[in-house]
Amino acid sequence: MSISQIISLLSGVALFLFGMSLMGDGLKKFSGSRLEPILYRLSNTIPRGVLLGTGVTAVIQSSSATAVMTVGFVNSGMMKVRQGIGIILGAILGTSITGWVICLSYIEGAGPMAEIISTSTLTGLVAVAGIIIRMAAKKQTTRYVGDIMMGFAVLMFGMSTMSGAVSGLGSSPTFISLITTMSTPLLGMLVGALFTAVLQSASAAVGIVQALSVTGAIHFDSALPLLMGISIGASVPVLFSAIGANREGRRTAFSYPVATTLGAAIVAAIFYIIAAIVRPGFMSMEMDPFSIAFVNTLLRLAILLILMPFTDVLEAIVKTLVPVLPSEETTEKASPEIRLEERFIPHPALAIAQCRMVIGQMAEASERALNISLGILLSYREEDEATVKKLEEEVDAYEDSLGTYLVKITGREMKKAQRDEASLFLHTLSDFERMSDHALNLAGNAHEIQQKSLEFSAQAAHELEVLSSAVSQVASMTVTSFRERDLALASRVEPLVDFINDLCTQMKNNHVSRLQAGICTITQGFVFNDIVTNCERIADHCSNVAVAMIELSGDTFQTHEYLHVFRREQTERFQEAYNEYAERFTI
Repeated sequence: MSISQIISLLSGVALFLFGMSLMGDGLKKFSGSRLEPILYRLSNTIPRGVLLGTGVTAVIQSSSATAVMTVGFVNSGMMKVRQGIGIILGAILGTSITGWVICLSYIEGAGPMAEIISTSTLTGLVAVAGIIIRMAAKKQTTRYVGDIMMGFAVLMFGMSTMSGAVSGLGSSPTFISLITTMSTPLLGMLVGALFTAVLQSASAAVGIVQALSVTGAIHFDSALPLLMGISIGASVPVLFSAIGANREGRRTAFSYPVATTLGAAIVAAIFYIIAAIVRPGFMSMEMDPFSIAFVNTLLRLAILLILMPFTDVLEAIVKTLVPVLPSEETTEKASPEIRLEERFIPHPALAIAQCRMVIGQMAEASERALNISLGILLSYREEDEATVKKLEEEVDAYEDSLGTYLVKITGREMKKAQRDEASLFLHTLSDFERMSDHALNLAGNAHEIQQKSLEFSAQAAHELEVLSSAVSQVASMTVTSFRERDLALASRVEPLVDFINDLCTQMKNNHVSRLQAGICTITQGFVFNDIVTNCERIADHCSNVAVAMIELSGDTFQTHEYLHVFRREQTERFQEAYNEYAERFTI
């Protein structure tokens, strides 16, 4: 090849890669980040995971991207390794669709009709339409359609440039000799794997093989090992995603090279054993872009069908390759890991779903700390106070991590519903954190009662028990409604909060009466009032969470105005709920 041909080839490769990237990004943005959550929600069985992995990969044009997202799901705890393996198997097949898209650049023929649908005409029309849409569209979603069309046109032009640059290689003895050596299975697979590892894209590698096939020098016996190697080499970008991942994430990342290597080895063993016996005539068949795409799809389908029944075996292999380290066992027993995947930040739908799960864990930790602290007010245990302190520290860590992560998300382009949910999370973070702070205060009150050997009167003890039950109930309702996004349950929080506030006022007045009667002492009064105040504050934070949920569902966030109207109107439903709580938590 001359220097000009080499430069032309490299420019064609560059345009091809850029076009594929532009088209894939446009497809992902046009989908509105709907594809990624589908992977997460609908991959609970292996067949579903395979179908979804195939479909999503066919749309976003990258098995590596699908696999990396899957590693992120598992790493964040949103998915199990077994589910991830199913998606990755589907991605191995789904990436073969790109080869058929590339075949469009080789549609040629004679006559007026063939000229209309020729590669150059099709590329030109798509490019013109794409740039018009990109420049004239007012909606961002419509502009993404223009990006898709422009990416497609650039990809097609890159393929044409590559094909033109290598068209003369068919008569080159050196090139023919080089391609002939690829018919050795191990050498061909190695070259294909290394080639794909450098390009970081199986679709690009297959596209280049398709471009080379127009020379007429590539036959079936050399194409098959190359395609097998390409399927293995596509795992390199996924392996990079294992860096910084936890044990389950690393296992999922390793499942890609294990599946492709094992699958390609099994297919090669079966095929070459049969070929040695039967000696089929198609081994010397000259390949073209269409037959390359067909063999690539058939190979990946065979790998999928062979490995799909043995996902348990694949899982066992990756568990052996990535064992549990003693240090990890100690860490897991010491405290739960806060999993917020940086990989999801470019995908707001995934990041928001992950935040929802982690904030739910934070809320549960706050509720648990509260229930333990309420339980030791009248029956102190030192180990329980230590548990409350540990939970409070965990909740603080949740708040720091989530706050930082949510700020990163809000800097991204999001839909209104996603912005609203991120706003809800930012508003409620501090409320759950303050609940754990007050729980720690209550544990401190319990410690003081035990340390000073204080004993409350029977009536005071009864009132504290009733208040504890009411506060535990409102916290449970708040956490449950938040986790399940249950607005009906959230609407029942405010009547109970109102009742708790009235109950606290009544308890303070009762305690003053007992002080005046000499039944209780000043020292007891300080601790009693501290307990009542902390419970009152916890109820207020529960109110903040419930009101934020209800307000944001109505596209507004005016908490004080909402509460003013809510309490002023005193709807019949509100009064019924208040009376129900008054009967249940009577003192």
